[in-house]
Amino acid sequence: MPARSGAQFSRRMGQKKQRLAKAEQPHSPSDTAQAPCPKEPCLGPPTTLGPYRSIYFSSPKGHLTRLGLEFFDQPAVPLARAFLGQVLVRRLPNGTELRGRIVETEAYLGPEDEAAHSRGGRQTPPQPGMFMKPGTLYVYIIYGMYFCMNISSQGDGACVLLRALEPLEGLETMRQLRSTLRKGTASRVLKDRELCSGPSKLCQALAINKSFDQRDLAQDEAIWLERGPLEPSEPAVVTAARVGIGYAGEWARKPLRFYVRGSPWVSVVDRVAEQDTQA
Repeated sequence: MPARSGAQFSRRMGQKKQRLAKAEQPHSPSDTAQAPCPKEPCLGPPTTLGPYRSIYFSSPKGHLTRLGLEFFDQPAVPLARAFLGQVLVRRLPNGTELRGRIVETEAYLGPEDEAAHSRGGRQTPPQPGMFMKPGTLYVYIIYGMYFCMNISSQGDGACVLLRALEPLEGLETMRQLRSTLRKGTASRVLKDRELCSGPSKLCQALAINKSFDQRDLAQDEAIWLERGPLEPSEPAVVTAARVGIGYAGEWARKPLRFYVRGSPWVSVVDRVAEQDTQA
């Protein structure tokens, strides 16, 4: 059957030519997904953590969960401990976001606490944030030029002072802000561990001033707290006396400061307290 075989061969060749011709035609937008713009490169996941990315900041989803009122609504001491490991976020007016992991805090218990600004039940105009709902910022000025940031807790006049952060994101911006605002040796380039290793230093690094007083950390658009990613085990927490409150009598010796053991970003290390905590 040579004639039939030849006809079949001709049909197959014709079909093949049609498929080839169709394949060479340009695809319409409906035929395939639109190619990404050359100005928006597609980057794959990093193979290693960047030089300024903390191991504590690694997250499978690439983002963290913002903490709300239920987190802040607890007494000062457990809140001060709970802050450790959480991530403070500051969004600047230009959209830049700065992040730091909290590694050191101090608890102030309210009217009974001789080191608290609310001692004896004082409620002066500069201090209403301490008496507002948990999660309210209380920002005050020291030495006429530096700011410190506290977060109110349960209990009238009780709050938590943020003492130190581990810088995670926006380190160069933090360095610029610190260099602009700090006094003295402004020409010296600050090391990473110097950026946020103190209550006033972290305020400078995050551009926090008196205008942040009485803001709600659970709802504000320029500053908020994100839950730190889960870790295999909780970091060892050192319990020590607070810093710079020698005037407070017996309250100066109470163990109401908490920090992450071994963190190079802690402002003041207490070796005796570390030994007692370890024991």
